[in-house]
Amino acid sequence: GVLIGKSLCGWVCPFGFVQDLVGFIKRKKMEISPQSHKSFVYVKYGVLGLALFISVTFSAAKFAGVHQGYENALGIFVKFPFTAVSPAETLFAVLPKMIQSVSVSLSSGTDVWSYFANLSPIFWVQLFILAGVLVFAAYVPRGWCKYFCPIGAIMAILNRFSFLGLRRDLVKCAKGECRLCVEACPMRVQILDLPWEKFSDPECIYCLKCVDACPNGAIKIKYP
Repeated sequence: GVLIGKSLCGWVCPFGFVQDLVGFIKRKKMEISPQSHKSFVYVKYGVLGLALFISVTFSAAKFAGVHQGYENALGIFVKFPFTAVSPAETLFAVLPKMIQSVSVSLSSGTDVWSYFANLSPIFWVQLFILAGVLVFAAYVPRGWCKYFCPIGAIMAILNRFSFLGLRRDLVKCAKGECRLCVEACPMRVQILDLPWEKFSDPECIYCLKCVDACPNGAIKIKYP
């Protein structure tokens, strides 16, 4: 995160790629007010805080030998406080495992419907969350990344100290007449309000859509 900022979110994360693909489905996007956007951005820090709280308190309880009640109360969430309901985990791990199990059931002559009937309630919760996130991403570009992803929250903290950043050339930038870079940003970074010499906003994923959108070539990568 310090070396290359939040660019992993923009260029490596497979669930981010899935959201980009889903974004092509609906061209007209939902408009979220600036005030609501500022509030929603902090939700991912809440998700991160909750996951860390469960992890730390359960670790302490287990170390003290008084974890049994805690474990019984939280069930699967005590071992997987985030990934138990993570849409990325559901898409890339839970669903493939389910398809594999169904395939084995079909090849062995087992009734598939009985398999689905015995699926745990947490599976349907996982599926519901995944479907909701994908629908949300169709209306709000990178909606999961912007508002809910705790990994994005960790990377956002590190992004403040990133060697990687962007620079805006004041001579080439038509700030008073053009806001194409701001409009192109899927993370709604207010580029024109940031220091021109170098900016590494916590929400910037270095997708470089602002670089492509600028007709004057005013925005460039700066490192370090």
